[in-house]
Amino acid sequence: MQVLAAEFIKGFIRMADDGYRQGWHERNGGNLSYRIKPEEVDAIKQNFSTENPFVRIGVKAENLAGEYFLVTRSGNFFRNIAAAPQENLGIVEVDQQGEGYRVVWGLENGGVPTSEFPSHFLNHSVKKAATNGAYRVIYHAHPPSIIALTYLLPLTDKDFSRLLWTMATECPLVFPDGVGVLPWMVPGSKEIALATSELMEKYDVAIWAHHGMFCAGPNFDLTFGLMHTVEKAADIYLRVMSCGQGLRQTLSTENLREIAAAFHIKLREEFLD
Repeated sequence: MQVLAAEFIKGFIRMADDGYRQGWHERNGGNLSYRIKPEEVDAIKQNFSTENPFVRIGVKAENLAGEYFLVTRSGNFFRNIAAAPQENLGIVEVDQQGEGYRVVWGLENGGVPTSEFPSHFLNHSVKKAATNGAYRVIYHAHPPSIIALTYLLPLTDKDFSRLLWTMATECPLVFPDGVGVLPWMVPGSKEIALATSELMEKYDVAIWAHHGMFCAGPNFDLTFGLMHTVEKAADIYLRVMSCGQGLRQTLSTENLREIAAAFHIKLREEFLD
């Protein structure tokens, strides 16, 4: 099978294009990665090149040794992914120590994986361990409404989670664990990678103050849908507040508990106090 004919490649490209059309990827903003299933690797492996040397990632994750990832290119524009996937995407192989990678397909004309690959890598490591391998997608984008909230709300997990839950009945169902929030940090650094992976041990959503959002999930649809839901909740809040009347009514703690009981979900208790 040719690489671009693989269904996971098509799904990856569609998700990237959907995010661009939402307005979440200005210029070269955002990045996406997918931990490829072994059977998917086997179907296209004859197209891989093993000539490139391994490059240090800067962080280490032994549980990702030997894995393959599909990743976006550093500096790429999401609007160009569908038109030229071989240049704007790449498949990388992780070494047997879990601390280096080499490009085996794509990233043509000297491309390298996204500068946020260390964050993606550690997030994948955490989610693989926490979900027994079920989670495979890490998505970073710049949705404007959630970024706007980081200028308005206290930068705490509780403040963000509680507000977002109350903006639409769907929200507690989609992210019952809530969301994590980081203060502003330099992007692309080892420090922000480690801090984000710590949040991902508890949440599927990590918000970077004044920057954007990371979401994790088992497949493209659920991961995109998670980010879409969080961003829509933030947008609803901003629309309501822009009317100048404040919140006349909203979901109460009792309402949230009723939702949890009706749909057999467990909301993070410390956010309900």
